[in-house]
Amino acid sequence: MGEVLIEQILVYGTVFMLCATTVFFYLRKKKVESVVVEQKVELAKEEGLFEPVSLYPHINLNFCIGSGACITACPEKDILGIIDGVATVINTANCIGHGACFHACPVEAITLKIGTESRGVDLPHVSETFETNFKGIYIAGELGGMGLIKNSVEQGQQAIENMIKSKKSSKEGVVDVVIIGAGPAGISATLAAKEHGLSSVTLEQDSLGGTVYTFPRSKIVMTAPMDLPLYGKAKLFNTSKDELLQLWKKVISAHDIEIKEHTKVESIIPTEDKTFKVITNTNEEYVCNNVLLAVGKRGSPRKLNVPGEDSTKVAYRLLEPENIQNKKILVVGGGDSAIESALLLKNENETTLSYRKDKFARLKPKNREKVHEAINDASLNVIYNSNVASINENDVLLKIDENGETKQLANDLVYIFAGGELPTSFLEKAGVQITKRFGYTIKSH
Repeated sequence: MGEVLIEQILVYGTVFMLCATTVFFYLRKKKVESVVVEQKVELAKEEGLFEPVSLYPHINLNFCIGSGACITACPEKDILGIIDGVATVINTANCIGHGACFHACPVEAITLKIGTESRGVDLPHVSETFETNFKGIYIAGELGGMGLIKNSVEQGQQAIENMIKSKKSSKEGVVDVVIIGAGPAGISATLAAKEHGLSSVTLEQDSLGGTVYTFPRSKIVMTAPMDLPLYGKAKLFNTSKDELLQLWKKVISAHDIEIKEHTKVESIIPTEDKTFKVITNTNEEYVCNNVLLAVGKRGSPRKLNVPGEDSTKVAYRLLEPENIQNKKILVVGGGDSAIESALLLKNENETTLSYRKDKFARLKPKNREKVHEAINDASLNVIYNSNVASINENDVLLKIDENGETKQLANDLVYIFAGGELPTSFLEKAGVQITKRFGYTIKSH
């Protein structure tokens, strides 16, 4: 009996030791991982990447169980991590707002927010049905806070579906909906309207694709599949801008849909019979029951307001960079758009990048790495702490903030990437309320 008891004690002791050893190494591994994430957070703070610039995940630490599902679901690197058993944001400024973490969290500990407690963001009032405070005017896509292509496509479709639920009776000469903007949300809405039998007109101030059209041809714009009305699931992985535009053109052509390009809407006027008059820059007038605003925040580029900015050699977007060679080029800006454009131009041109601060912040990791490589191998000239003072026929004048001196550069072309401005005045004239939001939770539609 004693021998059996001793044998059992030895067995239990061995099992206990194995369990204790396993737990010890597991906890040590977690501690090491936590330290690594803490170091990444500190680096993100130093580089200005910890503070969000658009939509971002907010974690409720009282609910988080540290499952790591959010990290696994996120297609981006080092946006989220685990410290001491709970999730934390890291390079929040690099978040592209797809919301995969929100949907993956098993305990609903993540919400999607825009703006922080100290930095507000101007947003129009939009309900869960995508309708604004003004009945009959809807907003989908970037203007409402969701900038990712996949999200915008989903919202354009959902906005149309919500219009159907409150569809007004058709009148002669009145279309069901005028869609303003032919970017991802606008194209999706146009296809959805056709699919559901709604009459529609789609107006785009530039070219098909909206903001996407302005991206460099080879830029990767889609990394996950999406459902496209009248087409079904589009299996898009590492899809370039050109491939996405071709897909949209194919579906639009197959269903005999017309997009009116280079047509800018000047005003939206409500009428007494609860319809809207949409008036364009060519004095065309459309009467409709509903309006869907699917325009981007960057539809109106921010100007520098310096002498010579109205010159024909100044542009606010880069199209077909492969056709630009042997030019002296100035790129203005320090964000991803400016960096990507400068990198595309530098090999075939003498390219200078002017940035108003002393170092880059909030860049995507790949862009940060590539721009520093270009600086080190002298293929790109970067002038920090500089602002454009004037743009002249054969040169540009930069003011260097450090010492107040000026620098004159021979120049053929200027590309300005100073961000975009929310079309606040246009929206307010249409009756849409704009509010500065601080730490505002974006509802999942």
